[in-house]
Order: sequence, then structure tokens, then C-alpha cells
Amino acid sequence: MRPAHEALIVIDVQNDFCPGGALAVTDGDAIVPQINALMAEFDCVVLTQDWHPADHSSFAANHPGAEAFSLIQMPYGPQVLWPAHCVHGSAGAAFHPGLQTNPAQLIVRKGFRSGIDSYSAFFENDRATPTGLEGYLRARGITSLTLVGLATDFCVAYSALDATRLGFNVTLLEEACRAIDLNGTLAEAKAKCLAAGVGWIG
Repeated sequence: MRPAHEALIVIDVQNDFCPGGALAVTDGDAIVPQINALMAEFDCVVLTQDWHPADHSSFAANHPGAEAFSLIQMPYGPQVLWPAHCVHGSAGAAFHPGLQTNPAQLIVRKGFRSGIDSYSAFFENDRATPTGLEGYLRARGITSLTLVGLATDFCVAYSALDATRLGFNVTLLEEACRAIDLNGTLAEAKAKCLAAGVGWIG
């Protein structure tokens, strides 16, 4: 077992991000067995779950004439417009059926406010509205985090950057993640994480 001050944060291993899903990440389901095995090493396991209303502002379908994967400006900055995905209560929003959920003590749902997206497990995309995860981890005495899940270059990397900014010791296990990689977003995310002090393990 890892020391009690370490936690495993499993990011968005949901049907819509796996093959056949609305926003499928290539080989997104291939990481499930490794994540399940990792859970047995940690006393503290947290799962995150994208949980969007159907009218979410990050969905291209809610912007007439807009193309999926295009960029728009929102009050909090640039926003990628995504295909509708992880609509709360839908099969796509459910965790991948192979993912063990019983070891998790907390599930953090994010992106449930229609006017703002939420990549990070810690903050919405304004980088100011908290999810509550930081307080939970502090209360449990957690100081070190290992991050895995989907997608490397968006929700996992954003979570890693925010966790580092909050003072946690952060490791990103790239082999237990998969990326979308929109026009170089993976290389950009990796560079930002390394510059911030994230332990990026390939």
C-alpha cells in the first residue's frame, strides 16, 4: 500500500470518452485494467465524472452554425466547442462498465453549470469556482496525488496543473491516460505540466 497521505484521482473514465462514445478518445477503454489494479494500492481513491446539462454552453449543438472542435470566446476565456457528451443521467455519462467504482470514497461531478465548462477536478474553467475536492483532500491529510484517466491533454492535465498550483505533489501516469490531441494539445499540455513541476511519467 502507498502511504496514507497519497491519493489516486481517476479522471472521467466514462462511456462517452471510450470507443463508441460521443467524444471517444482512442483506446480510452484500454486503461481500465491498469486503473483498477492501481486502486488497490491507495487508501484514498477519488473518481471524477463529467456531468453536463443538455443545454451546456460547451456543446457545439447549442451554438447554431458552430462546428464541433472550433473555439469560441467565453467570459472565462477560450472554449473548445464539443459534441454533446456526458449529459447527466445518460448512458454516456456513466462510468465505463469495467471500471471498479467500489474502491472510490468520493465521486466529484463537474461541468454541471450550463454556463461554464469544467475540465479540472479542482476548479471550473474560470480557475476560481471550486469543486470542493481540495477541501476533501486536505481534511484527509492528503499531500500527494497520482492522476490517471481521460483525456490526458484536457481534464487530466488541467487537474494536474491546478493540483500543483494548490501545493500538492502531483504525478501524472501517462500510460494510464489517453489523449484527444487536437492539433498538438498533448505536447502543449505536457510542456505546461513539466514547467509547473508535475511529475509526468510516460
